Amino acid sequence: MMATSGMKNANQPNLRLESTLQELPFWQVQIEVERPGNDLVTLFKQEPLLPGIILNNHQQYVGMISRRKFFEQMSHPYSLSLFSLRPIRILYKFFHREILILSEDMSIVKATEVTLQRPHQITYEPILVKSASGKYKLVDFHQLLLAYSQIHVLTLVQLQQVEEQSRIAKAGFRDLQENYTRLIQNEKMAALGQLVAGIAHEINNPVNFIAGNLVHAIEYSQDLLSLIRLYQQCYPEPEADIKTAIAQIELDFLTRDLPNLLNSMKVGTKRIEEIILSLRNFSRLDESEKKLVDIHEGIESTLLILQSRLNNHHIGKNINLIKEYANLPLIECYPGLLNQVFMNILANAIDAIEEVIESGERGEITNPQYFSTRGCANGYAQYKCPIPEIRIRTELIEDREVIIRIADNGSGIPESLQKRLFDPFFTTKPVGKGTGLGLSISHQIIVEKHRGQLQCVSASGKGTEFIIKIPVELSFCI
Repeated sequence: MMATSGMKNANQPNLRLESTLQELPFWQVQIEVERPGNDLVTLFKQEPLLPGIILNNHQQYVGMISRRKFFEQMSHPYSLSLFSLRPIRILYKFFHREILILSEDMSIVKATEVTLQRPHQITYEPILVKSASGKYKLVDFHQLLLAYSQIHVLTLVQLQQVEEQSRIAKAGFRDLQENYTRLIQNEKMAALGQLVAGIAHEINNPVNFIAGNLVHAIEYSQDLLSLIRLYQQCYPEPEADIKTAIAQIELDFLTRDLPNLLNSMKVGTKRIEEIILSLRNFSRLDESEKKLVDIHEGIESTLLILQSRLNNHHIGKNINLIKEYANLPLIECYPGLLNQVFMNILANAIDAIEEVIESGERGEITNPQYFSTRGCANGYAQYKCPIPEIRIRTELIEDREVIIRIADNGSGIPESLQKRLFDPFFTTKPVGKGTGLGLSISHQIIVEKHRGQLQCVSASGKGTEFIIKIPVELSFCI
């Protein structure tokens, strides 16, 4: 039934900048399409990490079924009983057959770039890799991302060494520059890809199932409650056993509370659907071109994703958010890139505020400029603590330019460091907490892609404000 079983090259290899797909761990689990569908279930149960199965007809490749698509199909009503004993080729007719096939000698960086450009419905499907001998094997998308992240780190380390040494061979420098350019283009998609795939996709299917069935559950419950009321009208004096059962289950309370319970479940699923929609709106994975958008929606989606950090239970404080939105027209921009800028700046603002709060709780800060006179809550009144605050303000200038100001009351940035804020790999954060690429990429997005300006106004002890200026109509910019 199977040509080869299990994972090959299971240990993560030592990768280089030019490493190719053939160096990655891969799967070679194959099955003939005339086998019954139950055999697919058996194979997937035997290998919990198996991303997909290659389909053959008389040992000739005909397609691939991924674990995710297979179990989505099997979750449909009657699918298991319908296809379990029939040949796999019948089941395969119901699958979306757009499969990415790459050559094993393609570089991992290029393969990641190509993979992330697939339609979002299949972005996280396994990749089919074809060897020079015509054999096929499967690479898990997450293995590809893991290898890509290792090359990312390797590129950053080598670029830093190049800056320190100020000398490098021309050929090696060209390779590093090409990798650096691709890293900038892929960083946002790779980072948000796992977020959207791991949360939005995994939650969306069960939520849709619950939401769809809740409609029928509410309808059925109303029918049953109506039937009970009809029984009570027709038989006002039931038997003793029925009276006992009514008292035990508290029928009056149950009939009042059941509709409320189902309605609250409906509200909860609606809220989850809104969160998933906000994640998709933030990432804009299917919108790489410029278009007219409401930038306030992008800011709100970013804030929703950062909500857990704004309401930080770890440090025992919530960050006060002040929004002063002007009446703005739709802005012509690259929405996904602009949302990335909002994410970078807001995340930095939260980091700066958390640093001040933690230092104040340890009694390490004595500069009164950091603190409000209103005191502290949450059990920290014995220390001087700031009242954390982020202020977001938008304004329209002469119907031609939009200004977005994002300010925090963190510790601020010394003047000596401000000139280097937008340099690649420069960071004021401790080792391991920042790559030094966030503000550099943000500056490139605003200045080069949107023909705008990104400025920083800050002073030690007085917080930091980033000012974004972009035109309303990007098409008319020179």
